[in-house]
Amino acid sequence: MLASLLIGLVAGQRAMTPLALVADAAGRGLLPLSAPGARWLAHPLARLGATALAASEMAGDKLPSAPDRTVPSGLVARSLTAALAGAAFAPRGRQAEGAALAVASAIGASFLGLALRKRAMARYGQTRTGLVEDAIVLASGTAITQLATNRAASRRWPDRLSHRRD
Repeated sequence: MLASLLIGLVAGQRAMTPLALVADAAGRGLLPLSAPGARWLAHPLARLGATALAASEMAGDKLPSAPDRTVPSGLVARSLTAALAGAAFAPRGRQAEGAALAVASAIGASFLGLALRKRAMARYGQTRTGLVEDAIVLASGTAITQLATNRAASRRWPDRLSHRRD
């Protein structure tokens, strides 16, 4: 359940990054077929689309017109991607708990992250703080995905998409 909690923290900062991470893991055969969305996220177009959404969000975050992450539509997007990733990274049979944990941590992290980012922006500016935040999100999201998929691999789930390695 740790990976579900942590991926929610990532979603609190960047809504589309968890989706891209889960799609990549699914496409590389690192998630069980029973993981929510694994089959459709493993498709190359879904992986590409999720990655494009994550990259676009990161680029858009640096624009002066970027909305706060706590606007209702932002919280909905974060909740949806956190739920999907939290469920995908949860132990078998505990996907609902993993989703709920990820959503709760995403919402809390959204408000905390915004407060910290605003303080940093006052001192260092929007672009520099956004780039640092992007690096933290990518590094931590990758590490969380590694944690979750190593756990899955150690269980040797027979229903993994193991034929899809790249």
